[in-house]
Amino acid sequence: MHFSIPETESRSGDSGGSAYVAYNIHVNGVLHCRVRYSQLLGLHEQLRKEYGANVLPAFPPKKLFSLTPAEVEQRREQLEKYMQAVRQDPLLGSSETFNSFLRRAQQETQQVPTEEVSLEVLLSNGQKVLVNVLTSDQTEDVLEAVAAKLDLPDDLIGYFSLFLVREREDGAFSFVRKLQEFELPYVSVTSLRSQEYKIVLRKSYWDSAYDDDVMENRVGLNLLYAQTVSDIERGWILVTKEQHRQLKSLQEKVSKKEFLRLAQTLRHYGYLRFDACVADFPEKDCPVVVSAGNSELSLQLRLPGQQLREGSFRVTRMRCWRVTSSVPLPSGGTSSPGRGRGEVRLELAFEYLMSKDRLQWVTITSPQAIMMSICLQSMVDELMVKKSGGSIRKMLRRRVGGTLRRSDSQQAVKSPPLLESPDASRESMVKLSSKLSAVSLRGIGSPSTDASASDVHGNFAFEGIGDEDL
Repeated sequence: MHFSIPETESRSGDSGGSAYVAYNIHVNGVLHCRVRYSQLLGLHEQLRKEYGANVLPAFPPKKLFSLTPAEVEQRREQLEKYMQAVRQDPLLGSSETFNSFLRRAQQETQQVPTEEVSLEVLLSNGQKVLVNVLTSDQTEDVLEAVAAKLDLPDDLIGYFSLFLVREREDGAFSFVRKLQEFELPYVSVTSLRSQEYKIVLRKSYWDSAYDDDVMENRVGLNLLYAQTVSDIERGWILVTKEQHRQLKSLQEKVSKKEFLRLAQTLRHYGYLRFDACVADFPEKDCPVVVSAGNSELSLQLRLPGQQLREGSFRVTRMRCWRVTSSVPLPSGGTSSPGRGRGEVRLELAFEYLMSKDRLQWVTITSPQAIMMSICLQSMVDELMVKKSGGSIRKMLRRRVGGTLRRSDSQQAVKSPPLLESPDASRESMVKLSSKLSAVSLRGIGSPSTDASASDVHGNFAFEGIGDEDL
């Protein structure tokens, strides 16, 4: 999750009091909350009490006198690094103190009173699920409400997540981010002030072996089935005409488990597809479509005079990755701190083991770069859990003394319509190369080094491998 404080604001105090500097905290490039230095200092003091000073990153000190514009900018940069460091720390970033601070700040910034509301959550097939929640409900509370509405058992809730998406004109979903524990879903979606943005329920794991757990339950089976049919219709899952015929036949027989068993064998089953973007692989400014799943990033591309091709980058061969952002200067070439900033350009860069002794940086330029990074991290986390012999199955943590009012009425997952005839315009793909080391790559330099070390995501699932494994 990418935290930034790209700008500050000078704001008047309450009842005509003295002006103060407010820091705009952005999450994945979107304003999350607006806080004062004193509020962040209070958070720091509370974390220090709970975890000790030696665990916390450095916090910018108080100043006796008013700050100059240069000092305001320096403090902004220091606070940004502090928030990023706390969020990336497994202990601090998952603490209730940190997350509740951000939830309260989000609600106060958006000036949303605590009240009961009806929130619309979509399933992958577009079916609407209305749940009664509080505006102050966190992500886990809303997920619990959706599960209760669908009659999904508690021990399967951990297999699903809520995602913020943007619905395009063609009805397809463009994934913005996975909703996190530090935000209030109702506030997150309504603060964007656009009907394009929706909340979608989708499975949150990558390894299809976990499907077995979900398919044991009727509701879980229906959710997986509806998602898979939808992914096939969108073209996210790659299907030949013969496979399409077999799938449709299983649909007609209402053989949902058999349908899913066949779908599991298909290329890009369970993948998330991103909007078209640009990469510097295998050459600069190459138009690509990126998909994430099965412990890899897949790049679909078309080189001049060639058919559609695919290159795959395994997560276990990525030594590290990072998301960088740049903001073009306005006309005139100068910009005062926090002002005159244009649209943010996001890049995901990862260092990839192309051959036994050769690491190469690959860069993808996309507004969804942060979502791609989140997918990479969750795939690594899942691999590490599996490697340690653990399980992603988890019981939902019940709120102690919760006062949430839930509707007693339950809603069934609707069975999707039969698959339409395959799109004749869809081309078959061939692998870009059986060995990435055999692909001719232009020299790709390391991305700009202005980002701090804390911006780099080290990959604990990285494996040193030989040429024979590539």
